[in-house]
Amino acid sequence: MKGLFDKLDKAFEHRVRLGIMSLLAIQDDMPYTELKQQLDLTDGNLATHMRTLLQAGYVNEEKKFANRKPLTSYTITPEGREAFMKHLEALEALLKSLE
Repeated sequence: MKGLFDKLDKAFEHRVRLGIMSLLAIQDDMPYTELKQQLDLTDGNLATHMRTLLQAGYVNEEKKFANRKPLTSYTITPEGREAFMKHLEALEALLKSLE
């Protein structure tokens, strides 16, 4: 069972980052404001967790303007998708070992 914990990705330890990755895994592109609303987060809280995922290379950030207003959106990277799927598989294996 000890080896199962080694397969968990530290980037996804926090429920917020797990939520961000879950949303991005099912939706190709998600605006900052929608992520904030869906996860019921403050600007600072979301920004902190996004920075962690950006530094890990698990998400991409795109900044643009729409009607002269800034719009930031995020997508999951191929590396992020692979790491997230491996993390979920490790969680599943861990849960199965408890049966």
